[in-house]
Amino acid sequence: MKLLEALGSELQRQFTFDELDLYLSAARLLEIAPGDRTNCYGSKRVYAKNRLASVSDAELLRLADDLDLGGLGAVERASIATESLPPRNWKDTPKFKLFISHISKHKNVATRLRDALKPLGVAGFVAHEDIHPTARWQAEIERGLATMDALIAILTPGFRDSVWTNQEIGFALGRGVKIISLRMGEDPPGFISTEQAIPQQQRMAVDIAPIIVGLLSDDERTTMRMVEAQRMNSSSGETP
Repeated sequence: MKLLEALGSELQRQFTFDELDLYLSAARLLEIAPGDRTNCYGSKRVYAKNRLASVSDAELLRLADDLDLGGLGAVERASIATESLPPRNWKDTPKFKLFISHISKHKNVATRLRDALKPLGVAGFVAHEDIHPTARWQAEIERGLATMDALIAILTPGFRDSVWTNQEIGFALGRGVKIISLRMGEDPPGFISTEQAIPQQQRMAVDIAPIIVGLLSDDERTTMRMVEAQRMNSSSGETP
């Protein structure tokens, strides 16, 4: 309802009645029945909401992105995106979805870990590498956070001072998902100081990846998803 209200208000602001019809047609929402302007009290906002009432959440979010809509908070967008609109690199994947929280300075570390996890049935999300060039940056991160099965925090120096990583950790805590800390120069900050931490101990990404899979397999929040992901991974022919 919040999304419909935000879209209705934005469409009212930008378009006339006729332009609104043209926009929705250009957006390929042709399945929407022609609107009845006599029952909208002369309001483009009400008219737009009536026309969009039968549209899926995923399509509504696509319109919100196209309109560069800023009327929704991150949690509101995420609650709508959950299960319906993952980031593009997770679309249709049967793998376990692991959000890899890191600072941009050390994105190469996150990328190596993502690549080491892939043959083990885990699809890592590295924001600085996995966001499609045409996708809106924040929206894709929110979708990753909303649809992740777990999060790993790569605690390199500077992690605790990053606004972005602190928000990502807070998002994971709010959803109650499994959080793993990889200690690489910093200790787990704040609430995640009680969560499982992996010391790097000069180990390579290929050595750390099986440890992560083991932790995910042993936690009751992620056991079933990990088993399912590994089963699908084996049937697809991928091997470590």
